[in-house]
Amino acid sequence: MAGVTNRAFRRLCREHGAGLYVAEMVTSRALVERTPESMRIIRHDADERPRSVQVYGVDPATVGAAVRLLAEEDRADHVDLNFGCPVPKVTRRGGGAVLPWKRDLFAGIVRAAVEAASPHGVPVTVKMRKGIDEDHLTYLEAGLVAQDLGVAAVALHARTAADYYSGTADWDAITRLKETVTDVPVLGNGDIWSAEDALEMVRRTGCDGVVVGRGCQGRPWLFADLAAAFHGSDARVRPGLAEVAAVVRRHGELMVEEFGEEGKAMREMRKHMAWYLKGYVVGGALRARLGLVESLAQLDDLLAELDLDQPYPGEAAEGQRGRAGSPKRPALPEGWLDSRELSDGFRQALAEAELSVSGG
Repeated sequence: MAGVTNRAFRRLCREHGAGLYVAEMVTSRALVERTPESMRIIRHDADERPRSVQVYGVDPATVGAAVRLLAEEDRADHVDLNFGCPVPKVTRRGGGAVLPWKRDLFAGIVRAAVEAASPHGVPVTVKMRKGIDEDHLTYLEAGLVAQDLGVAAVALHARTAADYYSGTADWDAITRLKETVTDVPVLGNGDIWSAEDALEMVRRTGCDGVVVGRGCQGRPWLFADLAAAFHGSDARVRPGLAEVAAVVRRHGELMVEEFGEEGKAMREMRKHMAWYLKGYVVGGALRARLGLVESLAQLDDLLAELDLDQPYPGEAAEGQRGRAGSPKRPALPEGWLDSRELSDGFRQALAEAELSVSGG
């Protein structure tokens, strides 16, 4: 969700419904170095509560220092540790979704984060995948380790690194994790495209809550649906194209506020256009122009060309959005699978894995 869950989009989501909205993932190294981009990522609106930051790292000391910065300087009310990234440039150095294979490294990172956050009353949670592939699963063991080290909850994206974003999430794995990890809440993630999906996941798996990723892309009102569903209401947001266009315009305004420069803001907005317009009759040429928008004035002109009388298109606007692709053989450091323990030879490679990339 890099480039998606920035402060602008989180505000838009909060305007539509209740939830815990997590900032874009930030690397612990960048945070400790206080790079301008990392400080932007962890910036929250004055009225944003709780303030949630997701941290990625491969070195326990660096992760601990990053979490300590967040907690001591009162920059977050919640820290989430990301062990879900399947991006090859991360996994080929032993980071992201393949890191829990090295159980001592995983435990060291979680321990360092919890010890840094606990004195300040900041809860730490863990998000992970099932493992590297179906032959190298780590989620049950990692869940127990995280629980024993004092995390507040564990979340499972029910795919392996090899699955990437393809196929159907294995909700049965969430059931197994819930049966195994019994002292802290277990959250389910994967294929939550609607409020009905969320209700079904909870019913089938017994999980304590759901984590939404790609399902909210171009659909910040999904959280209104989720809030209604979990309160027993069948009310759902079904926007016509005029309502969608108004949300797109509001999103654009917020993006300009976030980045302080209209050109940068509009470049960041481009990826959102196809998500917002999924299922509506727009036309290829206009879609392409929206995907190259350069200014708010141009955005206004393009939105005015839409057939704003269109009602909600139903099934065409539902279902999967965002990237999917096909399964990928995980890129791993040579010899990574030879041992569950971290050897000295891998420590330098891991130091290079902490790049400003996201995923999961």
